[in-house]
Amino acid sequence: MYRVKILGAGSIGNHLAHASRSVGWSVDICDIDPSALDRTKTEIYPSRYGQWDPEIGLYLSKHVPKGGYDFIFVGTPPDAHMTLALAAIDEKPKAILIEKPVCTPDLSNAKVLVDKAASENVLCFVGYDHVVGLASMRMSEILRSGVCGAIEVLDVEIREHWGGIFRAHPWLRGPRDTYLGAWKRGGGACGEHSHGLNLWQHSAHEIGAGRITEVSASADYVSDGAVDYDKLCQVNLRTENGLLGRVVQDVVTQPPRKWARAQGQDGYVEWYCGYKPGSDAVVSMLNKDGGGVKEEVFVKTRPDDFIQELQHLETAVRSGDASASPISLSRGMDTMLVIAAVHRSAQLGKTVRIDYAKGYTPAAIGA
Repeated sequence: MYRVKILGAGSIGNHLAHASRSVGWSVDICDIDPSALDRTKTEIYPSRYGQWDPEIGLYLSKHVPKGGYDFIFVGTPPDAHMTLALAAIDEKPKAILIEKPVCTPDLSNAKVLVDKAASENVLCFVGYDHVVGLASMRMSEILRSGVCGAIEVLDVEIREHWGGIFRAHPWLRGPRDTYLGAWKRGGGACGEHSHGLNLWQHSAHEIGAGRITEVSASADYVSDGAVDYDKLCQVNLRTENGLLGRVVQDVVTQPPRKWARAQGQDGYVEWYCGYKPGSDAVVSMLNKDGGGVKEEVFVKTRPDDFIQELQHLETAVRSGDASASPISLSRGMDTMLVIAAVHRSAQLGKTVRIDYAKGYTPAAIGA
């Protein structure tokens, strides 16, 4: 049985705890706030999953055991990720999973973490669970097969009012009570809904289009002294091999729209998250099939997303190599470079380039 330590007793921490218990792992949750631990036991976990699991250990962060864990999951606000992940490496787990976005847009300590994880031979992953979901994997399979022909444009939208986030965190009154209301802390539409940028990046890799090198963005920032976040970002992207496309992310759309489309010369494939209640879907049309539309539905619940993610994590860890994983640390950091470039482009009002040779540092983002 694997032993798991989860840092952070908020919504993600509870999801990861339930997923870990669902696959038979031992779980300890820690938090700096005793009220957060109490909410986990008396409110969040039992309301979501039916009852509290007494096998889960609850600890204040200063009292949680050090060492002896197979996996450490970092489920805190993004501006604490790097400090906690660096400390987690010292415990020598088999792997660390860091919730998205992996760090703040200033890329503070990003290179330090990548270098330390490599030198200590600790596998690290980033929680972009959409790309390892069943529907996303099916879309990837279609893209890799080449049946759509050469892909000419790729579009992704992750548009969702963040009221659902606050319903999951009823002790928060709104964005000003959390990192979500501060883009520099990793919040706002660009950070919180960066599944969109990550899915675009992942799909580009699946068709051999390479990494994102050009970013042209506009953003609608809300700033009133208490908050400073982007409620909408619209991003045009180009890869090193010339693929063009766009990503739109916002925190205002309701009902949500989570969608991707790859248009090829011989057909298209679309991905839908929340296609119908309790399901995702892949919809495709191939010219060789006479233009008929094929709909593939994948029944799942929100907890299933995290169970699928942990099953992927276990498989990657058993292989001893995270390089092929779409949620590897390097992929998560590549997404972080794009997030940083989005904000830079939006503020400058011009296209910016990403120079991967300069590593995961601000110097990689050039005007």
